[in-house]
Formats: sequence, structure tokens, C-alpha cells
Amino acid sequence: MAKDPLEARNAAGEYFKTGYNCSESIFLAFRDWLGLDVPREMVRMTTGLGGGLGHAGCMCGALTGSALVLGLLKGRDDVEQDRHVAYDLTRGFHDRFESNFSYTCCRTLNPHPFDTKEHLRNCIKITGNTAKLLAEYLNEKGLAG
Repeated sequence: MAKDPLEARNAAGEYFKTGYNCSESIFLAFRDWLGLDVPREMVRMTTGLGGGLGHAGCMCGALTGSALVLGLLKGRDDVEQDRHVAYDLTRGFHDRFESNFSYTCCRTLNPHPFDTKEHLRNCIKITGNTAKLLAEYLNEKGLAG
């Protein structure tokens, strides 16, 4: 049975409202939504991804956080394992994100100055909608189990 993507969207939005950045919010929401057996402290890995890689405005942090979630699900831990499963899933989600939002670059998706009200208002929408998009994608791929 498919899991409700709105729950993932709402969870990501709630994490964002409490002060987590876009990438942290995606990671924490999917850790909960999927019941991933990973330490909560792993959220630290995602902190520098916010703001398009540390406020550089490059790749959207919600998108890079999503790539980390996909890696947790289908990444490899041995060089003998096939990396293309994770590559294909990540590329597929990247393309879906780009199709949905038209861009993948943080500064293009959200042109407001970082941490202003306008920026935060726009970013919470992007983060929540990315979570919903990822949840739908995981459901389609049978990975939300």
C-alpha cells in the first residue's frame, strides 16, 4: 500500500518551520516517513547543502537532500555493487524535479535574498513540494514500503 505523500510534505514543512534548512528538512522528514534506521545525527551531513551548497545558490538543497535519501535507499557500500541503480533513480528524480520546478538552481528557484521573509516563504513551499514529489516518486518505484 502506498504511503501518503502529503504526510511527507507536511513533515518537511514542519521541520523547516522549526529552523531546519531545506536539505535537513527533507532528510529528517524522510527518516521519519520511511522509518529509516539511521541515526538522527546524520542530519549533520545535510547542513552544508542548504542554500544551494552553503548559500552559494547552486543546486537546490531540497533536491540534494532528496538525492541523499535515494542514496540511503539504493546506494552501495561496496565497490563491487552496481552504482547504476542509485544513479538511475537519482537522475530520474532530478529530471522530475526540473520538470516540476523548471530549474534546479537555488538562486533561480528562489531569487530573494537569503533568510528574508520572502526567501523563507518561498523556500518552505519548494521544500514541502519537493518532499511530496519525492514521496510520490518513491511510491511509484515501490521504495516507500
